[in-house]
Amino acid sequence: MNVAGLVPFTTIDFPDKLAAVVFFQGCPLKCPFCHNPDLQPFETGSKMSWSEILNFLAERKKRLDGVVLSGGEPLMQPGIVEAAKQIKKMGFSVAIHTSGVYPNKVKELLPFIDWVGLDVKAPRKKYELLSGRKNIENQVFETLDILSQSPIDFEVRTTLDPNYLDIEDIYILADELKDFRVKTYALQKYRTFPGDTNPPSVFETEKFFQDTQLIDFLKMNFPNLIMR
Repeated sequence: MNVAGLVPFTTIDFPDKLAAVVFFQGCPLKCPFCHNPDLQPFETGSKMSWSEILNFLAERKKRLDGVVLSGGEPLMQPGIVEAAKQIKKMGFSVAIHTSGVYPNKVKELLPFIDWVGLDVKAPRKKYELLSGRKNIENQVFETLDILSQSPIDFEVRTTLDPNYLDIEDIYILADELKDFRVKTYALQKYRTFPGDTNPPSVFETEKFFQDTQLIDFLKMNFPNLIMR
């Protein structure tokens, strides 16, 4: 388990839970808007040992409700299923934040998780552009299908990078998501980051949220539309 870091307390990463977030090193994608590019390389050598994480959680059984497994891409970790099982056995609820590119790992994790935050980067036709990987969209939508048929609560979220996405793309993506009975859909505002060489204007980042026709369309199709 290649642990990259730990946030000991959060109220925003796991709905209705007081949680800690464990970040793992490594991600197979190269998203142009990534805010954690340092977590992309699958480097050896953890910043914290897994036993340190378990000791930390053992001391906070009465203070925290849950644990979020994030990254990078946490499902790259060979021991992620066992890790979720250990955390669940300690009495915590477990969430994962994932890009959805490992559907088989999602299947394995279902008995040990309570919530999933699934990043869906773009409509199928633009997935390579937004993920930096060829032919990856089928895995993502397979994960979406697995989640839609499971009892697990999940959220689909899309970061609206105006350098690569336009309003028509969101209509197309929404139509694709409807087929999977998505209830909670989050629009995430593009935010600049260190090293951002082509930051869009405020007008460009806000245009999605100010398009009332688009927002009304999304509200009609997703019972819980979140804008953040």
